[in-house]
Amino acid sequence: MPFDRDLFLPVSREDMARRGWDFYDFLLITGDAYVDHPSFGPAIIGRVLEAEGYRVAVLAQPDWRSAEAFRSLGRPQLGVLIGAGNIDSMVAHYTAAKKRRHDDAYSPGRKAGLRPDRATIVYSNRVREAFGDIPIVIGGLEASLRRFAHYDYWEDRVRRSVLFDAQADILTYGMGETATLEIAARLASGTPVSEITDVRGTCVVGKYPGLCAYPRVEVPSFEEVSASKTAYAKANMVEYQEHDAVSGKAILQKHGSRFLIVNPPAFPLTTAELDRVAELPYVREPHPMYDDMGGVPAIEEVRFSVTHNRGCFGACNFCSLAFHQGRTISCRSHESVIREVRLLTEHPGFKGYIHDVGGPSATFRRPSCQKQLKSGMCKNRACLAPEPCPNLDADHTDYMMLLRKLRAIPGVKKVFIRSGIRFDYLMKDPSGEFFTDLVQHHISGQLKVAPEHCVAHTLDYMGKPHIEVYERFREKYFKLNRRYGKEQYLVPYLISSHPGCTLADAVRLAEWLNRQGHMPEQVQDFYPTPGTLATCMWYTGLDPRTMEPVFVPRSPHDKALQRALMQWRKPQNRRLVLEALHKTGREDLIGYGKHCLIRPDKAGAPAEGPKKRAETKSAPPKPVRKKGWASPKKKRK
Repeated sequence: MPFDRDLFLPVSREDMARRGWDFYDFLLITGDAYVDHPSFGPAIIGRVLEAEGYRVAVLAQPDWRSAEAFRSLGRPQLGVLIGAGNIDSMVAHYTAAKKRRHDDAYSPGRKAGLRPDRATIVYSNRVREAFGDIPIVIGGLEASLRRFAHYDYWEDRVRRSVLFDAQADILTYGMGETATLEIAARLASGTPVSEITDVRGTCVVGKYPGLCAYPRVEVPSFEEVSASKTAYAKANMVEYQEHDAVSGKAILQKHGSRFLIVNPPAFPLTTAELDRVAELPYVREPHPMYDDMGGVPAIEEVRFSVTHNRGCFGACNFCSLAFHQGRTISCRSHESVIREVRLLTEHPGFKGYIHDVGGPSATFRRPSCQKQLKSGMCKNRACLAPEPCPNLDADHTDYMMLLRKLRAIPGVKKVFIRSGIRFDYLMKDPSGEFFTDLVQHHISGQLKVAPEHCVAHTLDYMGKPHIEVYERFREKYFKLNRRYGKEQYLVPYLISSHPGCTLADAVRLAEWLNRQGHMPEQVQDFYPTPGTLATCMWYTGLDPRTMEPVFVPRSPHDKALQRALMQWRKPQNRRLVLEALHKTGREDLIGYGKHCLIRPDKAGAPAEGPKKRAETKSAPPKPVRKKGWASPKKKRK
């Protein structure tokens, strides 16, 4: 159904005129289409500022080829806020193989090419061209992960902090509500932007280190990390260790004659603050200007979903969440989530199904331990991997009670969980009662979890638990499915070509998958995104935690071999699989036995791939079967 455009933040001079505005305070520029939903960062920032009395206008996906589009709404009174969108613009545009993507779920009608590469830099430079010395604040995921000198996979070199290339005044990193409001208040009071240098959760550029207002540590300069991979790895580790609101220091990194000053992270929002942000008057829909363009597909995954938490102490080394949102958990109250779900039941398109009650990791609703609240997160100890910390608090009761309350709301038929379930965290739950509820009530046909690999040292480089934990989880999952008469599948996410994974390790993964009776339908090749520890390993060949060398499968052919092994039954992969088995001396896996991955060539006959077995997903074994994954039935429409 069409929604009144006046429910949204203004996107044109006409919108402002209808509101009687003859000026506005902030121009909010985003690389995504304008979707007024709390899963979209620009919508949150816009509504938070609006709630404080500021006038905010939105410029979504402007034509960056000239400055004219950036002047279309006129000059704002206080400043311009810029974000590339919900994901890094380079990730939005290119696959892990650096091939151009053909569509964009965050753009109307999935149309690709409506934002530039390195959108934060391009937009900021155009704003500077359009408005001169107006205060410019950059933020969002792209700016957050590129706040330090960083390795850029697409150019295969170290780039400066994005703050320098964007010519912006301030960079906000992490979840930016608190920092943005403080900056806005100071600008509104008449403080020059050059004097706003001490806001937590922000970065600024200064000529002297004395500009920093906090206890600080200095990491190797941009010039040093560009020239030395050892220096890069050391800097990356310090940047991770100090990313804590309780114990973290400010970090200085010299760029030429100037200093990048990264102030300590902002403190996570309290439950009351997070409730307020989540319940601002979002329309929860794309702007109606996109109705004739096919809408904005990204809304479909989140329209009837609820975010109840922030932060992640899972600390997977290939994931950017810990470096963006931090490892400290903050969560909404039960009452706030219930109010949101009741509101969703009134939506004209609601059919009774809440698609997700989650966040970075769905089950995290409490600190990992009490110590972190006083002392911050441990700098040299992960909470879950390779073994759970003895101090870990894995009680799932609060999340379980929240879900039970949501299931009881009139009009709600099912409440599903689709964002990440940490199976290792779940297995540490002392009662196990939530696991039972999960199987009985919260799975939409299949549960997706992320063991990622099966080889212990590869999992250590990933920051993941060893495979035995997943196997115990899987066994219990299917046992509960049998107990309650459920036929629900288990789909493991796996990564190929991660730093530390050799070709022999990839063969062992294929063996493990074969024993499980599972071949992934899709394969995720490791993607070196900005800022992560795994990207540091990929670039430097060093583990920044130990400074020991790490094997890295970098060449396209090495990556293709590992990827093919994960889909060994596909005929088009036969040549690569044979090559990998010969290279690793694993000819014992070529044959007709159950343990074999591939059949030998028949004399005088062309090479054929093995017959494709029917099963593609893990399914619960029926009681009469031995342990294993049964072949699933055809998926019901």
